[in-house]
Amino acid sequence: MVIDFSQIRRNEHLPARIASQIGREISDGRIAPGEKLPTEHILAKTFGVSRSVVREAIAQLRNEGLVETRQGVGAFATDFEHRQSIRIEQGNLADQASFRSLFQLRLPLEIEAAGLAAANHTAEDLVKLDEALEQMTGGEKWTEKGVLADLAFHRQIAASTHNEYFLLFLGFIAERIHLAIDTAREAAVLTEIVEVTIAEHVAIRDALASRDPIRAREAMRHHLHGAASRLDLQLKVY
Repeated sequence: MVIDFSQIRRNEHLPARIASQIGREISDGRIAPGEKLPTEHILAKTFGVSRSVVREAIAQLRNEGLVETRQGVGAFATDFEHRQSIRIEQGNLADQASFRSLFQLRLPLEIEAAGLAAANHTAEDLVKLDEALEQMTGGEKWTEKGVLADLAFHRQIAASTHNEYFLLFLGFIAERIHLAIDTAREAAVLTEIVEVTIAEHVAIRDALASRDPIRAREAMRHHLHGAASRLDLQLKVY
């Protein structure tokens, strides 16, 4: 087995960085399910670190469900279906097919979140949505500030469900969506595109404020399909 591990920069948190590199090898299939990882000694020599640093990295991978350790034998990559955590490397989303798959996962979660938020939101939740929406408006094209406000708007919808798992899952997905929003922001500089995007968010906000779950779900569905179209993802409409 030949694995392309590079030396770790000393100014980074070493165990986390090593875990990330090994995890990428596992996720990309270069370390196959059930395959034994190199020994602590070999990994320490490869990365130029101590064995205690390697042990901490392996412990992190075990906590993420990417490896299992067998006493006296070593660490082994787990089967995909048995993993207890989700790891999505940002680089994978440069591939349009992978990004489309993530966006397809986003649809049912955010659509249902919008319906729950319409039913469960508080007055304070609505104030926070309005604050995010205000940050998104006023420019002829998206800025980084606008992108962050967009993410805050969607996170607040998740929070407004008052279901911690929606906030957990959608927060995770939102971080991975950020790069794609930046891509769309650079590609779509026309005022009309920005106005359409803002209008979609206003429609979601108004549906939530009216406590109309059906309308909120439909507004979110319309927005996400519009966003997918702007990103040229060509999602099927069901």
